Order: sequence, then structure tokens, then C-alpha cells
Amino acid sequence: MTTTSTPRRAAAAAFIGTTIEFYDFYIYAFAAALVLGPLFFPGDDPVLSTMAAFGTFAVGFIARPFAGLIFGHLGDRLGRKKMLLFTMVLMGLATAGIGLLPTYAQAGIWGPIGLVALRFLQGISVGGEWGGAVLMASEHAPKRRKVFFASFAQWGSPAGLLLALIAFRAISSMDQESMMTWGWRVPFLMSAVLMLVGLFIRFGVPESPEFAEVKENKQTVKNPVLDVIRGHWRQILFAAAAVTIGSAGFFFTNTFMITYVTQYQGISRSTILDCLFLVTVLQFISQPCSALLSERLGTGRFLTAVATLCILVPYPMFLLVQTGNLFYMTAGITLAVVLLSALYAVIAGYMAEAFPPQVRYSGISIAYQLCCALTGGMTPLVGTWLAGHFAGQWWPLALFFSFLALLSLIGVLGLARLRATPHENRSIARPEVAIP
Repeated sequence: MTTTSTPRRAAAAAFIGTTIEFYDFYIYAFAAALVLGPLFFPGDDPVLSTMAAFGTFAVGFIARPFAGLIFGHLGDRLGRKKMLLFTMVLMGLATAGIGLLPTYAQAGIWGPIGLVALRFLQGISVGGEWGGAVLMASEHAPKRRKVFFASFAQWGSPAGLLLALIAFRAISSMDQESMMTWGWRVPFLMSAVLMLVGLFIRFGVPESPEFAEVKENKQTVKNPVLDVIRGHWRQILFAAAAVTIGSAGFFFTNTFMITYVTQYQGISRSTILDCLFLVTVLQFISQPCSALLSERLGTGRFLTAVATLCILVPYPMFLLVQTGNLFYMTAGITLAVVLLSALYAVIAGYMAEAFPPQVRYSGISIAYQLCCALTGGMTPLVGTWLAGHFAGQWWPLALFFSFLALLSLIGVLGLARLRATPHENRSIARPEVAIP
């Protein structure tokens, strides 16, 4: 039986689980920006070396749509909890494996091949994790609090980023030789310990009551992925567009920005890491506040306003970053991150309500992972290319950020229109058992 404490436990488990998953994902992002290029893709041109490292970063995003299809199907068939336990084990093993990999100097081409393979497994894990974490939190929640409780899964992103920043800030204080020899491995190896903590917490949370009801009433569908694509493809496309700036924007500010300020503005690595740490602390504080505010204002209205502001925010951000001053840099990036994280906090629960429970895991997973594959993984690559092609000019980068935010605004407006139509009036997934 579900008790009044179960929604809180489910939200806490979603938060802690996604914190660990995103820690694993973000430490790869930082490693790609700081060390993986010379270690696994040595060359005379540092820009090409960095782009090669970011290419392996993008591999994790290419894997995520496949994971959305696979785990969406299994999550709608077998349950949310089983998928969350499996993805946590997969992520922990893949991340710890990266920490044990030989470099190019030690193993030649097998080092980069192993890196790409393990990065692909990281992408599979995150691609399957996200939808289940959101649904375990939202489907346990009271009816009018689903968006807020779903935001706890999103809250794991800044928490994981804080852990990753602390880890890489610690090793960045090492001398260059020690960091490049063994120090970079430590954050990856820590994942094995975090995996055990996450498994212990998730075992204690029961299956989602909404899925349990679907299962009990024999309303699961045989092919949820096919059914959701056939009957809810518009929701998938608009949801994928809506989450764009909430996904790609973080990798713009937290991954590409490290490369931009260190390689093109001569700002020290420790300075930008300190800046991002302060920004992420403020994001961690503001994100649940944004979810609460959206409940008061109305989620559709709130998301429309935030997406519009995200179109405008990169211009003051870059003007402040150009100063090279830690205070002004922090203020500029914080302004952008607080806005895009406000959308990110709310969009998960908003998306989930656009799909019926029989195909909900599949629907939100396909939408979110499609967005991540098309925009999230490519954002640092596109940003690095723009910065190199338009050296000394920030406005092409700002326009790129605005374009990502415009996609989110279009998606939010389209999703709002579709959500206004009750599920029973749409193409509902067919039950697995035939009705005579």
C-alpha cells in the first residue's frame, strides 16, 4: 500500500539516482574539455584534438535515442523500477571502466576505441534512466503536484554537476604531469562507490502506482514504442523541441564555455571551474524554486515566458564573460543558467502529462533523447567550430544559443496546444488483451 511518505521517498530516490547518473555523464564532459584530447587523440593542432574529444562526447548522445526506444519499451512493459536499477549498474560499470582505460600512448588505437565503446554505454544508461526517474517521481505524486515532484529528477542534474566540478577542481590543483598521468582517472573510479549508494536507495522504493494499476488492469500494450509513435508523434516532436535549451544549453554553458574561455580568451582553467561551481550552486538553489513558481503561475505560461527570455539572454552573458572578471563572468553565466534551468525543471512533468500511462515511458524517453542526440551532443562541437571560424567574435555563438531557445519556445507552444486535448480524445494505445 502507498503511504503518504512514498511520494517523498520516490522523489528523493529520483533525485539521488539522477545525481549519480549525471555526475558520471558530466565528468566525461569536463574530461573531454580538459584532458581527453591530448591523452587519446594527440596531435599538433589543439583545436582538432579537442574536437576529436568532443566527438567522443557526442557518441554518448548518439546512443541515447536507441536507449530511449529500448528502455521506453521495457519500462512500459515491465515497469519503471527494474529499468532504473539496471541503468544505474550499467552507468557505474561504464564510467569506472573509463578510469581504467589505457591511453593512446599506452595502447595505441585501442585506447580511443575503448573510450568510444564505454562512452556509448554511458549514453545508453542515461538514455534509459531519465524517463524512469521522472515517472517514478511524478507517478507517485499527488495529482496537482506532479510537475513539482518530477522536477526532483531534474534537480539531479545540477547536483551531479556540482559533484563533477568538485572532483575536477580537486585534480586541477595537481601538477600537470600528475593530473595527466593518473589524476584524471580518480573521478571516474569514484563512480563505482556512488553506484552502490544509488542501488541501495532505489531498492527501497516501490513500483509506480500508475504503472501498477495499468499492469493490474491488463492495460499494458504489446508494442508501446510503435503505439506512441503512431498515435502521439506530434507530442513527441513538440516535446523534443521544447526541451532543447534545457538540454543543449547546459552543455553550451558548462562544457563548451570551458574550452571557449581557456583557448580563446586566455582565462585560466581554475578560474572558469570556480565560476561554473558558483553558477551551479545558484542553479541548485533556484531550480526547485522555479518548479514551485510554475505551479502558481501555470506551467504553460511559465514555460512560454522562460523560453522567450532564453532567446535574449546570451547577449548580456557574452558581454559579461568577455570581461574576464570572475564576478562578471559568474553573473553572466548565472543569468543564462538560471533561466534555462527554470525551463529544465518544469518541462519533464509537463511532457509526461502529454502521454497516457500505457506509453508514457516510451513517449517522454523518445522525445527527450531525440533532442539530446540532435542538439545536446552537437552543441560543444558546433560551438568549437564557430569559435574557431569566427575567432574573436562572440555574436555567432550568441545567435546559436538564441536559435536553440527559439526551438524550445516553438515546442512549448505546440505542446501546450496538444496537452489541451484530453487523452481519451486522442489515439490511445491499444491494450495488450483484446476486448470482445
